[in-house]
Amino acid sequence: MNRANEGPVPGRKRHGRGWNEAGEKSESHQREEILELLWTMREKGPVSVEEFLQMTEEEEADHILRKMERDEWISLKEGQVAFLEEGERRAEEIIRRHRLAERLLSEVFELEEKYMEPSACQFEHILNPQVLDSVCTFLGHPPTCPHGKPIPRGPCCARFKREMEPLVRPLADLKLGEEGRIVFITPRSRIRLERLSSLGLIPGSVVRLAQKRPAFVLEIGETTLALDEDIGREVYVKKNK
Repeated sequence: MNRANEGPVPGRKRHGRGWNEAGEKSESHQREEILELLWTMREKGPVSVEEFLQMTEEEEADHILRKMERDEWISLKEGQVAFLEEGERRAEEIIRRHRLAERLLSEVFELEEKYMEPSACQFEHILNPQVLDSVCTFLGHPPTCPHGKPIPRGPCCARFKREMEPLVRPLADLKLGEEGRIVFITPRSRIRLERLSSLGLIPGSVVRLAQKRPAFVLEIGETTLALDEDIGREVYVKKNK
């Protein structure tokens, strides 16, 4: 992530993946930062070169953009930046790593935003594909990051294997009497989301599964709700210990 405090601290060198022997960002690290910023800007609309150069904190960004164009990662035509196939693939990977790291740090370590974000910025440069798929599976293949932005799907999501017990699971998978905190909801329609919200089924709410048959019954505080089981599979919870 492009943040001023992610750069080298004067008088102190940084080492490891993404940093050269002088303690400065390597070009590969800078390229990842640029791809990430381009992706997030594109989510809001077309990206102009001028706007991008105003937003980025990378040194010599214009020079690196032209090298990425030469390598056929992006195109620079009529003042606009657009991904080519290779750039799209690489940008999708870095966004997936960052947003899954945010979800991991938020759900597992329960870090506050001020600690979560810079840590996710570091994780995004070190998670390899195998570890990333394990994290995604562990978290239950979340569709969004804690800020509600979409997480690009990965091979593990397509297979939807359960090599390990996921941390976040559909509400319908709870056992009778178990409690869980709602992490995210994937409703089929906005109308259904609004209806669930009006019933108190929102992220952060704690629910208890009271009955599965013949009806699916939940308890939220002093309120008891009967829902279709299908809806219970659209609500994802983290089981309370």
